[in-house]
Amino acid sequence: MRVAARLTVNGIDYPVALDPHTSLLNAVRDAVGLTGSKEGCDDSECGACMMLLDGEPVNACSYLALQADGRDVVTVEGLGVALGLAPLQRAFLQHGGVQCGFCTPGMLISATALLRRNANPSEDEVRIALAGNLCRCTGYDGIVRAVRSVAGSADAT
Repeated sequence: MRVAARLTVNGIDYPVALDPHTSLLNAVRDAVGLTGSKEGCDDSECGACMMLLDGEPVNACSYLALQADGRDVVTVEGLGVALGLAPLQRAFLQHGGVQCGFCTPGMLISATALLRRNANPSEDEVRIALAGNLCRCTGYDGIVRAVRSVAGSADAT
């Protein structure tokens, strides 16, 4: 049995029909067609699936899509600006925060949420905010440097 819903993703309304057990990650990837968010563990452990839901980061692999009906979802595709990459995205490239790229969407979402609630976090605060995101390539230092490099700027995210 499918249920009609409306997902608002990156400011665009998508009417969808979903099975009640469909995760937000699968709905966004399959029904909406945005594949930036990744499925790593399917158990809320790795953070690759992270999306903003009403401004707060959630593990979309374990969040039911129907719970997002009528709420605001932002994926990594929604972080860019009209003319290209957001400052935080550019900083990830400049500071070696991207290697294989699999964790990058989730890292960007978590870092965006942090910078929106704390414009100038300390290194420890950055590391704590990113603790739910696993990376096997970068060693985290480049990611932390990237976040800190845009901290305090008005247009960081």
